Amino acid sequence: MFSNLKLNARTVYLFIEFSASMFFAMMFTVTSLYEATVAGLTPVQLILVGTTLEISAFVFEVPTGIVADVYSRRLSIIIGYILMGVGFLIEGFFPAFLPILLAQVIWGLGYTFTSGATQAWISDEVGEDDANKLFLRATQVGLFSSLIGMGLAAFIGANDVVVPLRVGSAGVLLIGVILAVIMPETGFHPTPREDRNTWQHMWHTFKQGVDTVRAKPRLMNIVFIGLFYGIYSEGFDRLWVKHLLDTFELPVIFGNNQVAFFATLRVAGTILTILAVRFVEKRVDSSSPLAIGRAVLIVTAGISLAMLGFALSQILVLSLILYLIIDALRDVHIPLQTAWVNQKLDSQTRATVHSMFGQVDAIGQMLGGPIVAVIAATGSAVASLVTSSLLLSPALFFIRRANIQSMSEADGEVESVPAD
Repeated sequence: MFSNLKLNARTVYLFIEFSASMFFAMMFTVTSLYEATVAGLTPVQLILVGTTLEISAFVFEVPTGIVADVYSRRLSIIIGYILMGVGFLIEGFFPAFLPILLAQVIWGLGYTFTSGATQAWISDEVGEDDANKLFLRATQVGLFSSLIGMGLAAFIGANDVVVPLRVGSAGVLLIGVILAVIMPETGFHPTPREDRNTWQHMWHTFKQGVDTVRAKPRLMNIVFIGLFYGIYSEGFDRLWVKHLLDTFELPVIFGNNQVAFFATLRVAGTILTILAVRFVEKRVDSSSPLAIGRAVLIVTAGISLAMLGFALSQILVLSLILYLIIDALRDVHIPLQTAWVNQKLDSQTRATVHSMFGQVDAIGQMLGGPIVAVIAATGSAVASLVTSSLLLSPALFFIRRANIQSMSEADGEVESVPAD
């Protein structure tokens, strides 16, 4: 019935990035403030909320990736956005600990339906090389769109923190409904119907993903890099706002709460990220694993050093500048890592491999969260942030190893080319 309404895959992918970035920016600008004020969650409850989300991602990441490989990437993505919207709606309308925990499980499940499946879908639709270029372009589109979402959050949330959360969650749910009408799927060949609903086939698909990673030493090192990124990030994500609130007197610049201040800070970070991603897009060859690996090395070192400075700074302006640097570098790392992992993957296991990396990140965050929580309880937020910066540093070792292996692979390809 709606087959004539389906759009070009590139257009749909950019629509997803634009709309999702806008609505998520609206929600994430106010979520922490909403949970701490409107819902009245204690620090321990806030940690449990974050841990519940990561457990959901850990439990569901690979199974939902397998569903995307066995059944349909398109269906998986549609289900994912609908579930995420429902999860955030529950949190926005029920400001209490247990409903918010339930919301994390639902939206965490929804997220895993989209992670891996989205990258695999567009790679199959337009080809690996074009997809790698599109990842960077889509990141820029998403960053511009997030500016709109942050501005809307500051405007509609100036006097009521919950409004951006409710509007954003309804928007995310609507994305899933729209995708059901406009999203094509022509490059994916699902498993024959007679072979579906068999755990043997699902296990075989998952095992193919594991074998793919194990067969590529570069991917094995990227697994460890992703693990340490997960370990460090949980501490920073949970404590950077608290560190600013505890260390400095932050201004109320619009309305009767600090939504506008944090929205302004995020807008500044997004503008810086747009410039940084544009620079990387021009300077980094997205088809070269070695070029991507060298960029990741610089980005990772920059994050670790900037975080250390952020934790120790007693000057507000300096702390804000360092936060902006950290924020921009983290956003630059995302498309770089996606393109790095996406190099020369088999279509049949692409979604599973991407989902496995999402699971590694969740494992890292589950490991890192308790570490920084204990340090925060026995020491301070500053000590936890310093620890987080140090927890990222081992990733530099694995990045260097991955780059060495990329050079070896490149040399092998050159040697394998027959002479004229």
